[in-house]
Amino acid sequence: MWMHFGIKDLIDVALVAFLLYQTYKLMKNSGAISIFSGVVSFIVLWIVVSQILEMRLLGAIMDKIVSFGFIVLVVLFQDEIRRFLVMLGSHRRWQFLTKLFTPDNSPAQNEKKYVAPVVLACMNMAKKKTGALIAIQQAMDLSMYIHTGEMFNADPNARLIENVFFKNSPLHDGAMIIAGNQIRAAGCILPVAQRMDIPKDFGLRHRSALGLSTETDALVIVVSEERGKISIAHNGKIEIGVSVEDLQQILTGEREVKNYC
Repeated sequence: MWMHFGIKDLIDVALVAFLLYQTYKLMKNSGAISIFSGVVSFIVLWIVVSQILEMRLLGAIMDKIVSFGFIVLVVLFQDEIRRFLVMLGSHRRWQFLTKLFTPDNSPAQNEKKYVAPVVLACMNMAKKKTGALIAIQQAMDLSMYIHTGEMFNADPNARLIENVFFKNSPLHDGAMIIAGNQIRAAGCILPVAQRMDIPKDFGLRHRSALGLSTETDALVIVVSEERGKISIAHNGKIEIGVSVEDLQQILTGEREVKNYC
C-alpha cells in the first residue's frame, strides 16, 4: 500500500486535513463545537459498530440514520455552511491568481488608510460617550449588509464618522461599513448573536458586533454609549475595553482580538 503513496496522495491528505481544521475552527468560532463533536463521535461509533464489531441490528439502525444524516447536518449547520460558502466564494480569496498574471504597479493599494481616522473618531466618541458600531470588511464581502443601510462612497474621515453617530443623526442607531478604504454605507442592520454564553449586560451593539464577526471575518468596533469604552469583535471573539493603542494594533494586523466570550 505504502509503495503506491505518491505526491497526489500527499496532497489529498493535506487537503482533507486542511478542510477538517477549517471546519473545526468555524464550528469553534460559531459556538457549535459541541454539536460538531457529537456528530464526529456518532460517526466513529457507527464505524466501530458496523465495520469492526459487525453488529447487524444496531448497525442497520445506524446505517438508516446515516443515510439521511446529510439533511440533518444541513439543518443543524445551515449558518455555518452559508458562512463557509460565502468565504469560499469571496473574490479576495482568489486574488493571488490574478496577481500571478497581472503585474502590481501600485504598491500602496493595500494600505489601510482608514486606520487613523477610525481610531481618532473612536477615541473622541469614547470620551463623549457617543455610541457607535463600525464594521470593517476583510476577505469576505459585506455587500448584503451594505444594502440594508444608506449607501454612499466617502473617504474615511474622523469628523464624518463622528457626525454619522451623533445622537440626533438619523443614521446613528445602525452600523457603518468600511470596505476598500471607503465608507460604503451607514445605518446598516447587522445580524444579532443568539449564543447562550453571551453576558447579559451586552447591549444590542455588542450582540450585533458578535453576530457579524461570527458570520463573517469582518472587524467590528463598538463604542459603548453607557460606559464610553471601546470594544472590538473578530471571528466570534470580542475584546472589551481596548485602549486606543490596542485598537490601532488590531486594525493594522499587529495583534489579534483576545477572546472575552
